[in-house]
Amino acid sequence: MTLTLGHFLSLGAMLFALAVVGIFLNRKNLIVLLMAIELMLLAVNINFVAFSYYLGDIHGQVFVFFILTVAAAEAAIGLAILVLLFRNKTSINAEDLNILKG
Repeated sequence: MTLTLGHFLSLGAMLFALAVVGIFLNRKNLIVLLMAIELMLLAVNINFVAFSYYLGDIHGQVFVFFILTVAAAEAAIGLAILVLLFRNKTSINAEDLNILKG
């Protein structure tokens, strides 16, 4: 059995749908929300790499490196905000983010 483009696209769609379900089912825990966002980015990256491989073009794979760089920066900033929120409120509830307004 060979893997076709449809297999990779369906895997990406399932991961993306799982992340959307994770966001809508859990709106309180910020760590789970960040993980769901990262899962969405992973699903998009799978699609980019699959199209890049099957089209014989490297641009999709290069674009994935840029996405991973932005995702790493987003995760670092998100975790820093989480640490500050936990220090101030001793919880990581998403409803407690209102205290961060200026």
